[in-house]
Amino acid sequence: MQTDRFTPEISFVETPRVACDGASATHPALGHPRVYLQIDEKGYVDCGYCDKRFVLKGGAADEGATA
Repeated sequence: MQTDRFTPEISFVETPRVACDGASATHPALGHPRVYLQIDEKGYVDCGYCDKRFVLKGGAADEGATA
């Protein structure tokens, strides 16, 4: 039996404090309550509502990828 794994959206950011409301370009009216998240020494933070990952550019989790 094959299972599909959910791959969360990843956003590369330049500041360690980010806001997430779950809206997307294709569904801007859909989402969740806006939450503010702080990126720590790991270099990333995941939204507890939608699992979107925010990676700090130049941080520990940034492997040279660009958004």
